[in-house]
Amino acid sequence: MDISKIQNQLEKFAIERDWEQFHTPKNLAMALSVEASELVEIFQWLKAEESNKPNQKQIEAINAEVADIAMYLLRFCSILEIDLEKSIEDKLVKNAEKYPVNLSKGNAQKYNQREE
Repeated sequence: MDISKIQNQLEKFAIERDWEQFHTPKNLAMALSVEASELVEIFQWLKAEESNKPNQKQIEAINAEVADIAMYLLRFCSILEIDLEKSIEDKLVKNAEKYPVNLSKGNAQKYNQREE
């Protein structure tokens, strides 16, 4: 995936529609939350096993919501000049420190809720 290329396409799309005025960090963060909620809604009443095997209609809806979330996130990063790839790499390092394998393997408890 070429993140810069997609960000440029999203910027062009917004410029052509005069939407840059609406693409503030606040508005984009709110839009991200809404789209994530729409993804959650697809799974809301499914049983755990049903969520592992969504039907074709659900897959199509999931794909659409995932794309919306990704596009808003990329636009958000573009507006704030955040290097998404570097942010992810940095966070992976922090998570590895926060969740060492010997304490985290097979354990779903959050790091600050564990008894050590």
